[in-house]
Amino acid sequence: MTRVLVIGSLGGELGQAARMAQVRGAHLMHAEGVAAAMVRLRVDGADLALCELAHDVGWLVSQLAEERIHCPVIACGRNADAAAAVRAIRAGAREFLPLPPDADLIVALLQAVAGEPEGPVHADPAMAAVLERAAQIARAEASVLITGESGTGKEVLARHIHKLSKRGAGPFVALNCAALPETLMESELFGHEKGAFSGAVAARKGKFEQAEGGTLLLDEIGEMDPRLQAKLLRALQEKEVDKLGGNAPVKVNCRILAATNRDLAGEVRAGRFREDLYFRLNVITLRIPPLRERPGDIQLLAEHFAVRFAKANGLPKRALNGEARLKLAQHAWPGNVREMENTMHRAVLLAQGEMIGAEAIELPVVPSAAAPLEAAPATATAAPASTAKPVTQLVGQKMEVVERDLILETLTHCLGNRTRAAEILGISIRTLRNKLHDYRAQGVAVPGVPGMLPPGFYAQGF
Repeated sequence: MTRVLVIGSLGGELGQAARMAQVRGAHLMHAEGVAAAMVRLRVDGADLALCELAHDVGWLVSQLAEERIHCPVIACGRNADAAAAVRAIRAGAREFLPLPPDADLIVALLQAVAGEPEGPVHADPAMAAVLERAAQIARAEASVLITGESGTGKEVLARHIHKLSKRGAGPFVALNCAALPETLMESELFGHEKGAFSGAVAARKGKFEQAEGGTLLLDEIGEMDPRLQAKLLRALQEKEVDKLGGNAPVKVNCRILAATNRDLAGEVRAGRFREDLYFRLNVITLRIPPLRERPGDIQLLAEHFAVRFAKANGLPKRALNGEARLKLAQHAWPGNVREMENTMHRAVLLAQGEMIGAEAIELPVVPSAAAPLEAAPATATAAPASTAKPVTQLVGQKMEVVERDLILETLTHCLGNRTRAAEILGISIRTLRNKLHDYRAQGVAVPGVPGMLPPGFYAQGF
């Protein structure tokens, strides 16, 4: 269940947006202003914040960054408030939601934060077997280790397990262990007291406490620092956490799901992952097969994403013609479902005529089949062969220019999805956000997610 904090008056159009989100399964919290919102976020956290433009969106974003609270902020207001919307985006708001609200945009926002709410889309027997086993163990309390290549849908499966579990009415909290440095990860997991470190201006609950009565997903668990692995093991064994700066342990009650694209058994043998933690997490293992091993899902997923993105972008629903289907079936899909999602988003935007043809299906040249589970730290995904620059072409360019081009090309590949771009680049969301802010200040166009902002917004260079 996505936790949405609504900041502003519930009596008008923002209230309509809140009710639309609630009807679509969101758990609503409310604060009258940004100061009250910070109080709620320190205590309870949230997956998404909808903030009226009448409030100081910039202050809220900067305060979240200062206190290391990770919650995307959506600025909400009328299209007539274009200047205020621009200021909010420049100040760090993730997107702009025009009021009065559109139900499709609300759905798109929730899907972007929470993943696909309907559960895994599948037709292939290989995926059906995984989901059958997931349903079998969902109502248990045992820890589950979900493995699979990047982009296979590990978080989608984790949310599916949570929804089927006895804790389904409770919160689902996810933490990407690869997105934060060790110094921030400890606070994110276990929380801190006021004054525990520089910037800790108030006490704050960690992810364990935020997931009370629900499920905590530790995504990319293989990236966790060994010192934190020891502290995590103790939390799992004792069912209590030690807050930074705290005087006594705090009891916690949540189910743990872990996900990784690495071979954790190999990581244990290499001395990079604790064996006792591995066995604690690996009570039950679910391996999601890569898309190339489940060909029966390719057409179904393509149709599913075509419908979703047509609806999100206000475009007519169009079927795939025979040539497009053949092109999809012949591709190796090294990026798995995530690559399929991005491919179909592009196809929906580029298609002309009554059907989606092969010319709208833009696919990178794949030199070889994707490797199985990674045993070494993930590196940035290669750009499509048609646009990638040979290393020799980079000689003579300044490092900051090369870095900027890599970041913007990756963001374009991810269709403006900053979370996914940061994962691919191996940097935190905050670092990516700061760099994009600098690029905008230099007059560089930054890719965004089509359909999330008013028409013409990106064309204005924002």
